[in-house]
Parts: sequence; structure tokens; C-alpha cells
Amino acid sequence: MIRKKVCLLGAYAVGKTSLVMRFVKNMFSDRYVTTIGVKILKKELELDGEKLSLLIWDMHGDDEFQNVRTSYLRGAAAYFVVADGTRADTIHKAEELRALAMKSLGDIPSMLLVNKSDLESEWELEEGFEEPFASTGCRVVRTSAKTGDGVDAAFTELARMMCSQ
Repeated sequence: MIRKKVCLLGAYAVGKTSLVMRFVKNMFSDRYVTTIGVKILKKELELDGEKLSLLIWDMHGDDEFQNVRTSYLRGAAAYFVVADGTRADTIHKAEELRALAMKSLGDIPSMLLVNKSDLESEWELEEGFEEPFASTGCRVVRTSAKTGDGVDAAFTELARMMCSQ
């Protein structure tokens, strides 16, 4: 079985834990609980007949009180940067965190997940917000941890990207 480490980075309250819980346990809770440090969950997949074990590192939100520890990134085969479509400032934080991850990890598979697509009518994002990510080869995917829209597909696509390297 192939084992791969995947990290989730993003500002506080963008839905990182909710995305992981939706993917790993197919659950969603409206209750907000701050992640302290890192929470590690495991999910096994089968891709093209190959068994894959994902160790998913759900990292605390980056804000004025906590910064992402680059030591948590060591050994990652891929990462998601997560933003909340209803909070424009989280896209800027996602750009900063992607730059940090690229500096620490090099050019490994990554995706920007713009979460809360179920609230798209309330999004605050400017036209072209995807460009800084897309121009550097980072795929942008809209997700909803609440409804599950796009979640399994994003994790599966990132897993395929890791395995093709």
C-alpha cells in the first residue's frame, strides 16, 4: 500500500476540518471548533487498482495569533490551500500560504479549494480571483463541505496527481 501525506492550509474558519470530515467520514457539522495544532486523519482509497493510504494533516488556521509551522509541512506529497468564498480576505491568505508551501516543499501537487459553494450568492470574491493560482499551475476547485459538492472529486484528483509523479 502506498502512503502519502496531504496537508490542508488556510485561514481560520474556512472549512478545512469540515472538508476533511466530509471526505473521511461523510459527515458535516455546523458547530465551529477551532483546530489547535494539527489533527491527522487517515483515508484509504483505491485508484486504478492501486491501494493508497492518505494521511491528511488538518492544520490550524493561520491568523494573527497562530502561523503555519513549516515543520508540519515536511514530508507532504501534496497540499490543499483552502479559502472561504464568503470572505475575500481568505483568498489573500491562501496566496501567502501557497507561497510559503512552495518555498518549503517545492513544486508538488496542490489545489486551491474555494469552500462554501452552497453560499455562492453570498461570495465576496472579485472577478479573476483564480488567476494568481491558475497561472502557476494550481487547479482551483469550488467545494461545499456542507453538501459534499466537489469534495471527493478534489481529494481523488489530488491523489491521482501525487501518484502520477
